[in-house]
Amino acid sequence: MTSPVIHVSQEVQDAVRDGRPVVALESTIFTHGLPRPRNLEVALEAEASLRAQGVVPATIGLFDGVPTVGLTTEQITILSKTDNIDKVSLRDLPVIHALGRHGGTTVAATAFLAHEAGVKVFSTGGLGGVHHGAAESFDESADMTTLAQVPIIVISAGVKSILDIPATLERFETLNIPVIGYGTTHYPGFYVSDSGFTIGYAVNTPDEVAAVVKARDALGLPQSVLLANPVATDKQLPPEQLDDILARAWAEAEKQGISGNASTPFLLDFIQRDTKGVSLDVNVEVYRGNVALGGLVAAALSR
Repeated sequence: MTSPVIHVSQEVQDAVRDGRPVVALESTIFTHGLPRPRNLEVALEAEASLRAQGVVPATIGLFDGVPTVGLTTEQITILSKTDNIDKVSLRDLPVIHALGRHGGTTVAATAFLAHEAGVKVFSTGGLGGVHHGAAESFDESADMTTLAQVPIIVISAGVKSILDIPATLERFETLNIPVIGYGTTHYPGFYVSDSGFTIGYAVNTPDEVAAVVKARDALGLPQSVLLANPVATDKQLPPEQLDDILARAWAEAEKQGISGNASTPFLLDFIQRDTKGVSLDVNVEVYRGNVALGGLVAAALSR
């Protein structure tokens, strides 16, 4: 049953009740991930593309402190133009709700709210994971532990390339979170279609994805299914270019004494500047592909 503090739009409520396809979308991509005005353009394009597939979009965020599943176009527009907006993970939800502030929801918070509203499919860009040096810093994304407890399907292009990918995959295994490639057993690295690491399983159609989700539900298991959807090779950053950029980015971060929570925004900004904005184009292509696949999976689940 949905918490009374969560607002679910009538459109999303009706679609969930009738068993029609719905796809959850996070808000941090347009509150924190992309520059203006492209952030709003991408957010509205994602919703429009799902509607063109006959799928109901459920963009999720906090508006005046209210966790909302199915933001209106006006609300999305306001959030996309709000300066210094809060980035809301699961731990932050009660705080931002109580303080009545706007917030963009991360993967963890979005997945939780989507599940509370009965939405089964969630498309995002990249997942959080284990950071480099986590053995000393214990710096791991809350996405992982949250997804171990939320039975939804999350479609992403893997974890961000700046993370410790093998450690992240090990952590997913420890948390009993299945990681499946869409058409591949080569785990994608967000900006690149192949991170250099393999996973054990692949599915090739939306119906196969739906079968895995239904099997999880039939077994009563509590965790998410992670579907790794690689960016097209002709849209990716050249892998050798990314390796060079990351090496220089890490060296510069060390030189400037940047570590901990400050590392991720520094590294992403370094990649964006070094590629002269091409990394943002890849980010958008990744998101488009995952939203489109999410629509197909949602339709398969509703059949």
